[in-house]
Amino acid sequence: MSANPDNIALASRPRTTERLYIPLAILTAVMALVGFWPSYFGLLLRGTLNESALVHIHGAMSVGWLASFAAQIVLASTGRVAQHVRLGRWIMAYSLVVIVAGLLVSFATAGGDVAAGEVARGQRRLFGFLREVVFFAAFVAAGWIYRRTPAVHKRLMVVAATIFIVPAVGRMLLLLRGESPLLIDWMLVWPLPVYVAMIHDYATKRLVHPVYVVGWFAMLAERLVLPLRESEEWMALSAWFFVPLYQ
Repeated sequence: MSANPDNIALASRPRTTERLYIPLAILTAVMALVGFWPSYFGLLLRGTLNESALVHIHGAMSVGWLASFAAQIVLASTGRVAQHVRLGRWIMAYSLVVIVAGLLVSFATAGGDVAAGEVARGQRRLFGFLREVVFFAAFVAAGWIYRRTPAVHKRLMVVAATIFIVPAVGRMLLLLRGESPLLIDWMLVWPLPVYVAMIHDYATKRLVHPVYVVGWFAMLAERLVLPLRESEEWMALSAWFFVPLYQ
């Protein structure tokens, strides 16, 4: 997260309302940890995880992004806005690297299905992966565009972080339900940090910021477009640009 350099002097003192964002960062990190504990972090600590180097790199970069998101929140919430602004430029560049790494992992994972003869499965998985990357990238880009409007920027980054943990939420829901989660399950659990922020906005300002409303609908849209992975159009498109790379 970053802020308007022209407002540094005015924003240099910590505000009580900004303290909300520290619990939001903790909540986001806890959701990511819980979701990935059985399938990644727990196995990694026990030394029984068998994954490619690319997956480990992607995992480390993802943890790094969440850690940098939390660090930016701490800096802004404690009044160290000048440091927040300086670090924000690097974190936005790092976000771009994370997005590229996400694309590489998406192609490599889905491509493994194609190479194993599960072509349709690989095509479907690639659509799901790309969908997640695109929605995350859109909110990170918006966060950069609105970096000089702190009230909008910080909320965009909260939504981006919530979207970022969607793979962890999916694993969490599978653990809770033991079957394919329903749309209502997703929309009750996944936007939890956004719900907390909405409640705080309403309690303190008697309104909910439009960024959170847009973010919620974006998360809903991310779930609603998933059936398109079965569409003839996607199958034909991915058969043209993706499948030949791994056959």
